[in-house]
Amino acid sequence: MDMTSISFANARKDMERLFNHFDTNGDGKISSSELQLLMRTIGEELCSEEAEAMLRYVDSDDDGLLGMEDFIRLVETESSEEEKSNKEDHIVKEAFKLYEMDGKGIITDRSLKRMLSHLGSSRPIEQCRSMIASFDLNGDGVICIEEFRAMMML
Repeated sequence: MDMTSISFANARKDMERLFNHFDTNGDGKISSSELQLLMRTIGEELCSEEAEAMLRYVDSDDDGLLGMEDFIRLVETESSEEEKSNKEDHIVKEAFKLYEMDGKGIITDRSLKRMLSHLGSSRPIEQCRSMIASFDLNGDGVICIEEFRAMMML
């Protein structure tokens, strides 16, 4: 048995323990209410309609409940979505750092002009101000990380 097999076996046992913990009635299935409890435990609130929709999405045998394999698929989907979100957040933060000036956590008209010049697209300072104003949601004349993130999602 190699390390990958051991790692997989341990992960499977952990999943089974987690599944059994939230299978409060011991029927070998996770119901809508048990799924709500599970999600609440990890800090997510689901109304009953959302929990039922999630069940329908992952339920492979259409019984309205999650079996062990369905549960593993759900956890893997949630984990990969979280990893994707973390990666996207990291990319946005790194891109933001390229444009901000002096590590102040903002993009100014001057820092935008400087970066555009580095990219070979020199613009007058007035045009940089106009570009910033287009995405400056709070009207403070600069772009913060949240405004930059919103701009990148367009």
